[in-house]
Amino acid sequence: MMTSDFLGETLKRIRKERQYTLKMLATQTGVSISFLSQVERGKSNVTLDSLKKIADALGVNPSIFFPTNNEELHEIRSQFHYLDLSDGNIDASYLPMLVTLKAGENEGNALSHDGYEFIYVVEGELTIIIEEQKFVLQENESKMFDARKTHYWYNYQEKPVKFLLVSSQ
Repeated sequence: MMTSDFLGETLKRIRKERQYTLKMLATQTGVSISFLSQVERGKSNVTLDSLKKIADALGVNPSIFFPTNNEELHEIRSQFHYLDLSDGNIDASYLPMLVTLKAGENEGNALSHDGYEFIYVVEGELTIIIEEQKFVLQENESKMFDARKTHYWYNYQEKPVKFLLVSSQ
């Protein structure tokens, strides 16, 4: 099953279990009803920012939207690949993921959310903007920060960057 299908089916099932309408979820997340509908039908991909907002609104760990097998990287958005490292533990207070960001990926919207983020660069170079401050992390370097601060990460290099992302709830 494709990840977007799995994500959409999981989103729809949890939304209905919580007795949320698309309108209620859209209001709570700031994501449009039509976009949510497209995601549920597997017709649209979702950003990490939107996925976090949806998970928070539904009161679930974002890892619930990923298939539990770790045989391959799971694509959520064409420039990102996420590998859920939670081993199926969806009730943990943190979410570990291995993120691969394609070469030259420097588009995206800054986000903020509750909790903290820890980033450790496994391979390549990652640029992180936290509020107005820029950090460039090389292989084997890390950064931990308050995720309520507006932040985003970019790959300005010509090769992919791979990093461990641990996000607390």
